Amino acid sequence: MLSLLSSPLLAEVDVYRLLFGSKGIILVVVLILIALVVLTFFVVFYKLIHVSQAQSQSISFLDRFWESKRLDDIYKATDKLTYSPLSAMFRAGYIELSKVKKKGEGEAGTMHDKMDGIENIERALSRAKVSETTKLENLLPFLATVGSAAPFIGLFGTVWGIMEAFLNIAAAGKADLATVSQPIAEALVTTALALASAIPAVVAFNYFNRRLKVLGAEMQTFASDYLNIVKRHFF
Repeated sequence: MLSLLSSPLLAEVDVYRLLFGSKGIILVVVLILIALVVLTFFVVFYKLIHVSQAQSQSISFLDRFWESKRLDDIYKATDKLTYSPLSAMFRAGYIELSKVKKKGEGEAGTMHDKMDGIENIERALSRAKVSETTKLENLLPFLATVGSAAPFIGLFGTVWGIMEAFLNIAAAGKADLATVSQPIAEALVTTALALASAIPAVVAFNYFNRRLKVLGAEMQTFASDYLNIVKRHFF
């Protein structure tokens, strides 16, 4: 085993030649997979920052929301919490509440008017929740696509490369280790690149999906709490 690992053949492996020494379709596949690896890690780091900011600012917002006794003070504080989905939901609900209060000033509000006002606020919260969820889920479909498609792209490159290697062997009329090893290695590089993009993409997708479910539950809970406060104090 040790003699195999220390063999001159493995010691002289040229990574650059393995990646870019191929030609034609294999080279195209390699370039596509390298681009997917780079884009996958970029998306992972971007979403990690985005989701972390959303979660940390949401915690700060909830602390301010339950500590403050005035909604207008909370509204002013949301200007600095632009990444928090809960903050965005509060702003939407507060704006709709202001419209309902302005419309009802100087009028004796009936029960029907009050129900309409509550429903309008509820719809505003629901729209904000959908909008913020869409923002949080941005680029997650890319990770899911890479996780499912990259292995097949790599497999295609590997099969094509091995097919070309056997065709070259048939044309040469001989099949020694030196003749077979280089083209087979170039073909297998596509599988390695596919795994290098697919595995992080799948892991990251599942991780972010779990964190977004937690944020989604927090948004639903906040919407219920906010509506209860509005009903208690304004209707």
